[in-house]
Amino acid sequence: MFLVTGYKGQLGTALQTMLNDQAVYIDRDELDLTDESAVKKYLASNTFDMIINCAAYTAVDRAEQDIDNAHKVNTLAPLYLAKYGRRIIHICTDYVFDGTNHKPYTEEDPTNPISVYGKTKREGEINVLQEADTAIIIRTAWLYSPHGGNFVKTMRKLGADRQSLNVVADQIGSPTNAYDLSAAIIKILPQITTAEKAIFHYTNEGVCSWYDFATEIMQQSKLPCKILPIASKDYPTAAQRPYYSVLDKTKIKQRFALTIPHWKEGLTRCLKQF
Repeated sequence: MFLVTGYKGQLGTALQTMLNDQAVYIDRDELDLTDESAVKKYLASNTFDMIINCAAYTAVDRAEQDIDNAHKVNTLAPLYLAKYGRRIIHICTDYVFDGTNHKPYTEEDPTNPISVYGKTKREGEINVLQEADTAIIIRTAWLYSPHGGNFVKTMRKLGADRQSLNVVADQIGSPTNAYDLSAAIIKILPQITTAEKAIFHYTNEGVCSWYDFATEIMQQSKLPCKILPIASKDYPTAAQRPYYSVLDKTKIKQRFALTIPHWKEGLTRCLKQF
């Protein structure tokens, strides 16, 4: 039996759809992951083959002011889950990098987060690797699905109401369908060896800018809204974003024999779910 935390989020919802009764699903209503004694008590009385930690503080801009809560959820909660659960798959982010690379980031590249969100997520990674007996960290990026708040849903909503939209064209990455990541996690689960500790990268294949992504969303959704490219400096945000956060997926593909779909294919399947 597995434990999925943060099951109401995009990835957690996808995992629940695919794992069904193979897992127990909890969110903050069922267990406060930032309360060490509560986590310790829960995991002492419930034994799981693996924890899949999808819980995260993901409000990137709000985190710049709400540092304490971001730290509790992204740094301390993973520590408690790893310490008392011992076996964990922990979901992390491309924001652990500063975005100054010009080639895809490997798992061995030095991290240098430039936002509170990125820093707290990186600290969570370190805690998991230190505390767990078995730890698989999966960094992903640009996650979307039919559930929760995400770029695809926002673009479709705005695109239906407006003739044109300005979208940043100088931030480069790889959109990731939450159901594709969920399927990868399910394939990985039986292959994890005891005491294995490793970081892996997973996104859909292919590379694009937010402008490219938005353009494709409009085309596939058959919305006439025109997407206009702008620079990041013309769309200021509280948190700094990495300009280039493409993740090299060679390691995860080779270790677990994964075939990863292209982001345009993942988008097509997502739009059919709406």
